[in-house]
Amino acid sequence: MRILICEDSVLLREGIARLLTDAGHDVVAQLPDASALEAAIAATDPDLAVLDVRMPPTRTNEGILAAIGIRSRGDRPRVLVLSQYVEERYAADLIASGPSGFGYLLKDRVADVRDFLSAVEQVAAGGTVLDPEVVSQLLARRRRDARMERLTPRERQVLALMAEGSSNQAIGDRLFISAGSVEKHISAVFQKLGLEPEDGNRRVLAVLAHLDAPTDPHRHDPHRPNDQPGGIR
Repeated sequence: MRILICEDSVLLREGIARLLTDAGHDVVAQLPDASALEAAIAATDPDLAVLDVRMPPTRTNEGILAAIGIRSRGDRPRVLVLSQYVEERYAADLIASGPSGFGYLLKDRVADVRDFLSAVEQVAAGGTVLDPEVVSQLLARRRRDARMERLTPRERQVLALMAEGSSNQAIGDRLFISAGSVEKHISAVFQKLGLEPEDGNRRVLAVLAHLDAPTDPHRHDPHRPNDQPGGIR
């Protein structure tokens, strides 16, 4: 895979490049800011651009604006945004720019090499990866979607893990249920949210509906598989 990195921290930029190179990817460009980003994309034709949210000169939103600009012009390159902290407004803007082919991770996740490389491959393949902390904070501030009230606690657990970018197998492992059970729960989620096969990437649309739902303090923790008496299956 051809990957471009745009990150002002030399140590992090070099570290990410090393991780990606060791994993067999081709790092085609490394940039300290977004000033030459468009030219570099045109010259190197990367499959994926890894961008910092805050970069020179203002260190505010250069990276996220660049990411949204890239996505507005087509499917390539895919975009994976890295942030030191959860920038709720910027994460929401990125989500609003399209339903697939993007990721938003906190920089701490880079330390988990396996998960980071998995996120890189998932985004490059057109998937969506959102940091669990991003999901958590967006959930706390989004308006109510009545469709979400139709879901069972287990279906909400499955949907919350989908929002984090987990595969069906990973969801099953986390919740200690079979792959077949995961597929049944996901099918039920699609049906209850009114998502038909012709709606395209229903998984992403379901995640977006999840992000539009409010946080209920009495609801389960999606990372605890048995948070109700006797567990939920």
